[in-house]
Amino acid sequence: MKPMKYARFLNAVAKARLASPLRGLVEIQQRAVPGSLIALSTGMPNTSCFPLSSAHLYTRKGKKLDLSPLWMNQGLQYTMSQGHPEMVEWGKQLQKRKHNPPTMDQGLHYMNHPGKMDLCVTAGSQEAMCKTMEMLVTYGDNILIETPTYPGILSIAKPIGCNILEVETDENGPKISSLRRILSNWNPTDSMDARSDIPRVFYTVSTGSNPTGVTTSLERKQQVYQIAREYDFLILEDDPYYYIQFTESPVPSYLSMDVDGRVIRFDSFSKILSAGMRIGFATGPQPLIERLVYHMQVCTQHANTLSQMMCLLMFQDWGDEGFDAHTDSVTEFYRKRRDIIVESCDTWLKDYAEWNVPDSGMFLWLKLHGIEDTSDLIMQKALDAGVLFAPGKAFLANDEVSTPYVRASFSQAPEQDIDKGIQRLAALLKEELKLAASG
Repeated sequence: MKPMKYARFLNAVAKARLASPLRGLVEIQQRAVPGSLIALSTGMPNTSCFPLSSAHLYTRKGKKLDLSPLWMNQGLQYTMSQGHPEMVEWGKQLQKRKHNPPTMDQGLHYMNHPGKMDLCVTAGSQEAMCKTMEMLVTYGDNILIETPTYPGILSIAKPIGCNILEVETDENGPKISSLRRILSNWNPTDSMDARSDIPRVFYTVSTGSNPTGVTTSLERKQQVYQIAREYDFLILEDDPYYYIQFTESPVPSYLSMDVDGRVIRFDSFSKILSAGMRIGFATGPQPLIERLVYHMQVCTQHANTLSQMMCLLMFQDWGDEGFDAHTDSVTEFYRKRRDIIVESCDTWLKDYAEWNVPDSGMFLWLKLHGIEDTSDLIMQKALDAGVLFAPGKAFLANDEVSTPYVRASFSQAPEQDIDKGIQRLAALLKEELKLAASG
């Protein structure tokens, strides 16, 4: 395979972005050995004017963690747009430990590889996805998005004015037949023609898909990756539920098999540490991560530094074993809730719906029998009955298409209420089918 030519993936705005000279000075200052540099360059405020000096955090287990004056000053100050240096390094080591990306400093072959892995800390994975799409996609572009899909990506893509090509999915992930059927409109060699409208991006939620709960199998990922190599498109791997897998061992990621440097992976701490801290990261080939950082330099400037320092404080206390123990406990928490909602569906919905048991994530995707479209049922009748689900239309690019699906989330409702909610849905469906039969 020839080296990736990343310029062909960037839109005009991304190509025009340059590094901010002032943000570069911040990086020089932060990387300097303390006391070795007299900084008269940047407009960083003096931390002695900030009212907070330190903080004490308590874990749910009662352990006290001290955010020292030194760390507090760092948390209240500007940092590098790529992320606090320690946070960036921690993220890289996590990716190496969990995914072992082929393009991460492994042997002489990848030392000067154009797609060498890099990482950027972002304000949650949503910011990373939004800025990545704004970097790669422009009006009229054809992009591949699995269906049904996360509504957040649709809210990003639609205003850009791109053409969304929906790749169908099944219980193993994106359907290869659907992907090849779409791509049959082009020849692989079209990817070498700058004037071609061949798709250059494929978006997928690879673990515990929102909304279906499906985790793409290893075999299916390998097939998708080979097609990506054949047609030379990027894979945007959105994976916020990677640490909530109920199988004995996690399914390897697209990043773990990325020998070319064609995967941009989005991770989030929202599901395992805190949604409000807004910390995630994008991992991918250095030339593309660099452009993402350039965008951040003139926008948010960087992810919340105080949140980064709080994360680092926890990681320092935990170590790798403590981090893994915490994510294991999160997995068990959601596994129990998954089992509760599945048992409730087995009890109340077996005559009214069908579903696959999710092996990851927070969602159950229900196909309701005898219901052409679930929008009115969910947003009117179910709401009046005191239960709320997400109608299937929310997860489709074409919201004019009817769908019998609804998404049930088992993440937040009290355990005793999950069964009540499913029972209320069953009562509504029983009444709907009775009305349909009598009409």
